Amino acid sequence: MNTTSSERQHKKMLETPVTKLLISLSIPTAASQLITVIYNTADTWFVSKLSNEASAAVGITFALMSIIQACGFGFGMGCGSLISRRLGQKKDEEANIFASSAFFAAAFIGAVIGIFGLLFLSPLMTLLGSTADILPYSMSYAKYILIGAPLSCASFVLNNILRAEGEPKKAMYGMCIGGLINMVLDPIMIFSLDLGVAGASIATVLSQIISFCILFSFFLRKQSIVLLDLRYCSKKVSVYGQILSTGFPTICRQGLGSLSTALLNNKAKLYGSAAVAAISVVGKLYNLVRNMIIGVGQGFQTIAGYNYGAGNKTRAKQAFYTACVIGTVVCLVFTGTLALFSHQIISWFRDDPDVIEIGSHALLFYCATIPFMAYSTFVNQLYQCLGFRVRATFLASCRQGIFFIPLVFLLPKFLELTGVSMIQPGADFLTFLISIPFQFYFCRVYLTDGTDSEAV
Repeated sequence: MNTTSSERQHKKMLETPVTKLLISLSIPTAASQLITVIYNTADTWFVSKLSNEASAAVGITFALMSIIQACGFGFGMGCGSLISRRLGQKKDEEANIFASSAFFAAAFIGAVIGIFGLLFLSPLMTLLGSTADILPYSMSYAKYILIGAPLSCASFVLNNILRAEGEPKKAMYGMCIGGLINMVLDPIMIFSLDLGVAGASIATVLSQIISFCILFSFFLRKQSIVLLDLRYCSKKVSVYGQILSTGFPTICRQGLGSLSTALLNNKAKLYGSAAVAAISVVGKLYNLVRNMIIGVGQGFQTIAGYNYGAGNKTRAKQAFYTACVIGTVVCLVFTGTLALFSHQIISWFRDDPDVIEIGSHALLFYCATIPFMAYSTFVNQLYQCLGFRVRATFLASCRQGIFFIPLVFLLPKFLELTGVSMIQPGADFLTFLISIPFQFYFCRVYLTDGTDSEAV
């Protein structure tokens, strides 16, 4: 490990003015998260030119991608939280152990998902919401996504390690270059080579491979503070337990995201392929905003983890409040844009009257809750990054589990397709309400000078 770099980074994270530091960390992390959505949103845009069934297939496969992301982000966020706190405590050797263990474990789990997914591809796609008309398209798309699962999971870990050590720009380079390549390859694969839906999937996997190579090169060339090496890969089950338990809120959040997408698709398909396509497009737009907010939150998590580990609770709390202000402003800008131009934005994806009508109507419901998104997201991230696993897991389970599942059965029953459009916004608003007492309690009990620093 580069001791000089470690000391310099430690000083930067503990002494740079919080607002300046948060902006410098959030811009690249938000860009990285934005590119993660672009992988799938670009596919949706190009594939939508083929048919409603093809467009719906990409939305359905997003549930599968959420499963892969759950594993990658679970290991990545778990080790990232542990790494930032260990670096704040100047326990660099332990940071190496967490990083290496998470990286190799994530690649292995990704391979397992890929193998089992390919073996049971048809029933899996049907379970996720494919109709008979959509199934051939969803299978064509999902096949290559599953082949790329090991590198995809490992890339999420590399991305989080770089962010955890306070190097979000390096993480951004890998994700952004891969995303740009994906957008260039999409029309070539889909239309020029006449590969259709499969071409979009191949383009996504190729771009993920390139992102992985760029991210991994920083570690190979020793341009990172944390080192990756098989020698640091722990043989202790407790190490993996720490990583997974810390990352478990993310696993729940992403895993429930897959479940909620599947449930939503199954409800939407009762109203035809146009409804599935419309809800899928709105979901991509919503995730575009959400991932940018998560990116801002990841910048704040690095600051909070470093300073909490170093015992500076006031600075950790300041990072949270600053992130809430910046994140809410971003949400309000997107809310106004999406609400004012809902018809035009939906038609940009799919020029079909039914898709536009259903999608623009649904998008307005989503816009109603976007302004509350930053606060509830950051409360959850605050608990997770400081190691409060149980409560972080509960909060992570609210928006697409605890509140979502009852609403998915109740709202469509009484409001039909309008009810389908209201499920996710309703769950998000309830999550916002329950986050308020959690935030006040946490700041009063754990971020006040003189209180116990240990996570529970």
